[in-house]
Amino acid sequence: MRRGPARCGRIPVRGGRAGLAGLAAARDLAAGGADVLVVEARDRVGGRVEQTELPDGRLVQLGGEVVGRAHTAYLALAAELGLTPVPSYVAEPGALTRATPEGVSAGDPPHWFGPGDDTCHEKVTAAFCALARTVDPHDPWSHPDATALDHAPVGDWLRAQGATPAVVRLWEIGQLALADGSYERTSLLAALRKHAAVPGPDHYDYEAWEGLRVAEGSATVALRMAAALGGRIRTGAPVRAVTVRRPGRCSVRLAGGETLTAGAVVSALPVGPLRQVSVTGVSEERLASLHRQRHALAAKFVAAYERPFWQGLGRSGLSECEGVLGSTWPQSDGILSALVPPERLGVLLGMPAPLRTRELLADIARLYGDEAYRPLATHLRMWGTDPWTQGYVTQWTPGDVTAVGPRHGTHEPPFYVCGSDQWVAGYMEGAVRTGRDTAREVLRRG
Repeated sequence: MRRGPARCGRIPVRGGRAGLAGLAAARDLAAGGADVLVVEARDRVGGRVEQTELPDGRLVQLGGEVVGRAHTAYLALAAELGLTPVPSYVAEPGALTRATPEGVSAGDPPHWFGPGDDTCHEKVTAAFCALARTVDPHDPWSHPDATALDHAPVGDWLRAQGATPAVVRLWEIGQLALADGSYERTSLLAALRKHAAVPGPDHYDYEAWEGLRVAEGSATVALRMAAALGGRIRTGAPVRAVTVRRPGRCSVRLAGGETLTAGAVVSALPVGPLRQVSVTGVSEERLASLHRQRHALAAKFVAAYERPFWQGLGRSGLSECEGVLGSTWPQSDGILSALVPPERLGVLLGMPAPLRTRELLADIARLYGDEAYRPLATHLRMWGTDPWTQGYVTQWTPGDVTAVGPRHGTHEPPFYVCGSDQWVAGYMEGAVRTGRDTAREVLRRG
């Protein structure tokens, strides 16, 4: 039943950004009859989804790009918005490229593999997938060995399973390609939970996680939601404090000194910027859980070219690297994306800013040749140092899953939380899923 504004009250979805989570929550709340206001610190909407256009009309994605077939909340929202899912880079012809200090190779096996490494890789992958089937992604804390699994780094588990150094290296280069933090500093329980949420035949299935993109651009998802909300969004309005009182008497103080009142507050802030906001009236346990989460500090680099010249080498454009870059992939025709993982962000920050682009292009040139030095345009997004982002996906170091605890992704009405951080593994799916789930919970409580 549709609830009118007087009954639902004013529900500001406040955050350091009007990203996918906040916009998805606000859209559904408004559709349910709530009087919604979104306050956004930046001068634009979208958060970690952002796009620009080349002079020839090609869109360039500067933030999140891809989802997988298992990401049903995101795909359902895209369909409602009239957008078109199409195959992503996983459908591109050519081989995956791997670059390490001692060489560059295409396809499998990796150039550092020796006799027996392939068989070992298959064995530990099967063991990992079998162990993941014992974990409930919605309640990993109920696993009988939750504490031990959470405090074990994935790297230690691999070696305990008999993984050779070459196999450990393959898992590590793949992990850093995702800019999610080293497997030597990643909770085994968190990795198992992620796999249990989106299972596949390998420990990370590119098709399941990244097989689709929105043809009109991922940022268009945010832009269309924002257009429908119209005047219910205020940009350039950072939040400094939230006071929660019950029943349904909340206030939000903005940086300029203005105070908004509301029946409920939905926080769509990433966990890093959330620590800068004073929140009172919420239990210490709830705040401790939120503040215990951490982000992988990463950066994204994009280089646009006239053509996908890497295809002439028989390469798909997807790579896993041990340079400053952790990976590259083609986002669309002639446009190459790349990630700088947390372990290498310090190297990038240590470079004089005018040298960064040239050094990142050098990594691409090592993969695909000197044409990499002749882009039409480049873009660098320093997510790890952006004050309104302070990171990339959630990074779960050993002990974090149990420390954050079962309050992860839960609410204390009239204070609600949503965002990619509040899902199993971050990601655009997590933002949309938690945003829409939060709206349903707010409306259910009236």
